[in-house]
Amino acid sequence: MSDQPPSASPATVGAVSPARRRAVVDALRRGAVPESGLDLLATGLDRFEAAVDGELDAVAAGGSAFKAVRGEYGSGKTFFARWLGERAKRRGFAVAEVQVSETETPLHRLETVYRRATERLATASFQPSALRPVVDAWFYALEEDALADGADDTRLEQAVAKLLDDRLSEVSRGAPGFAAALRGYHSALGVGDEATAAAVLAWLGGEPHVAAAAKRAAGVRGDLDHFGALGFLQGLLAVLRDSGHPGLLLVLDEVETLQRVRSDARDKALNALRQLIDEVHSGRFPGLYLVITGTPAFYDGPQGVQRLAPLAQRLATDFSTDPRFDNPRAVQLRLSGFQLDTLTELGRKIRDLYVAGSPDPERVLSIADDAYVADLARAVGGALGGKVGVAPRLYLKKLVGDVLDRIDQFPDFDPRADYRLTVDRTELTDAERHAFTVSAASADEVELDL
Repeated sequence: MSDQPPSASPATVGAVSPARRRAVVDALRRGAVPESGLDLLATGLDRFEAAVDGELDAVAAGGSAFKAVRGEYGSGKTFFARWLGERAKRRGFAVAEVQVSETETPLHRLETVYRRATERLATASFQPSALRPVVDAWFYALEEDALADGADDTRLEQAVAKLLDDRLSEVSRGAPGFAAALRGYHSALGVGDEATAAAVLAWLGGEPHVAAAAKRAAGVRGDLDHFGALGFLQGLLAVLRDSGHPGLLLVLDEVETLQRVRSDARDKALNALRQLIDEVHSGRFPGLYLVITGTPAFYDGPQGVQRLAPLAQRLATDFSTDPRFDNPRAVQLRLSGFQLDTLTELGRKIRDLYVAGSPDPERVLSIADDAYVADLARAVGGALGGKVGVAPRLYLKKLVGDVLDRIDQFPDFDPRADYRLTVDRTELTDAERHAFTVSAASADEVELDL
């Protein structure tokens, strides 16, 4: 969940709203990474804060940035990306988290990556997909600017159209369809044709299955392709900026899946990644903070980054020193994962968060005391072959759903007497299942001996 999360202070826990606390606890109960409230868990990432905040500020000022996050399965890469997303949203950024996959989102097809980004687009005010609210806010800003320049109601439409052309002039040179689609969307709304407006906006978001009539009405043709996607991304950044969002944090999660695709598709995907990185560094995408996450095997192994020498050169980072001295400003960040002491600290933090919302906090705290939280951490780690680094998700799921919930609901429940830790293969992720298989010959119950 984080690199080294210390326990929460009472003041911090007491300041959390019931809705925020409930959202975090509910996600952990399901074994999921919370969508928000990650600052409650992620104080162990403070060694990265100054560097990433500085990069976010530079991007908000019109720059662009790229960062590669590396870590083993279970080390908290997805958590880090969402923690970074929360920090970005507090600065007004839009955020899109895209899961790279061989079938759903192949990286060598950037039009698919762009489409997933618009589908997952979120802001502090709007959950995915926030594309329509962003576009509507952009047109509202154009209208306000036109009125401020002296346009009256009779000339407002023409003034907005001129501003649209001016703001997107650079984008239109490489992707004229982007501006045309926006014009078509606005025109359709102006005559009350909601169906056409929605279809044109879907095409603008990269959707390939849009009715031909809607495309004709907007004056666009065909579907978005790999090369056009870069122009559309450039246009999206311009619209975000003018609608009050200084940038976009785009996360490409689990890029290590490229190692499992056919060699020709893998080579195309690696080259697409190199192209994206080069475009970011060239300044083509002002307002873009691009983040990828992957395993060390992806960055260092023969089937990943090292397969393409120019990409390997761009991502090269020295990790030969003690992790304490890793440079958070480097192109790659290393997540070290959990040790038993930090896993226990995280358990205490979640326990304290849970207790703050319990009707009988003293009872929950006295039964699930620090010693029990530590014992459960050792037991879950032991069930996974001692690989504590992959244990946080399962540990928090067991702590919340199997222990704290029962203490909270049943007055006579005592986990030391009434609970035995059981681990079933069906509830495990691939990494957890591998660790569990190594630790036990079968999926029998693993008893918590206290």
